[in-house]
Amino acid sequence: MKNILIINAHQKWDGMSEGKLNERFQNEITTFFKDKDFVVRTTKIEDGYDINDEVNKHDWADLIITQTPVFWFNTPWIHKKYIDEVFTSALQQKKIVLTDGRLIEDRTKQYGTGGISQGKKYMMSTTWNAPEEAFDNSAQVLFQGKSADEALINLSVNYKFCGFEILAGFHSYNVIKEPQIEKDIVRLTNRLNELTRY
Repeated sequence: MKNILIINAHQKWDGMSEGKLNERFQNEITTFFKDKDFVVRTTKIEDGYDINDEVNKHDWADLIITQTPVFWFNTPWIHKKYIDEVFTSALQQKKIVLTDGRLIEDRTKQYGTGGISQGKKYMMSTTWNAPEEAFDNSAQVLFQGKSADEALINLSVNYKFCGFEILAGFHSYNVIKEPQIEKDIVRLTNRLNELTRY
């Protein structure tokens, strides 16, 4: 694993979400990998992008990390637009994914097995207003025992569909009411160190 793509999916909301925290996490991830002689490319969706360039970055990368806030239990809408444009173009170009996997002549082929990105890895890094105790606990009303990764399966499944291995994500919790950013940076660094062992 040597080529890293970091996608910053933040969308600015004046007076509510300026993007500084996600920018900081993106910078921490970028610096970490560059200091270890990985080749790093970045995309900040809000600054604009070229669809074909993004397809080529996905084709080039060994590891893709999406750095995103969670707005209303999803990524910002500009990220959904990005996914639709980039992945549809990749499918048309036969890069990272060829088909949905099914074959009329072979009914044993499963939906979601037409990706050609085996060996590539994907990880999400997110910022939540939700507290950590809202997850992995069946007594909690909202997520009912689901992990933060499971709550955002709509994000990771795009990459699984293309053949990527989905890695456990990094999540920064309670960032509005009770932020623990410096501790989160330590946890993030520890998580990134784990990734270098792949």
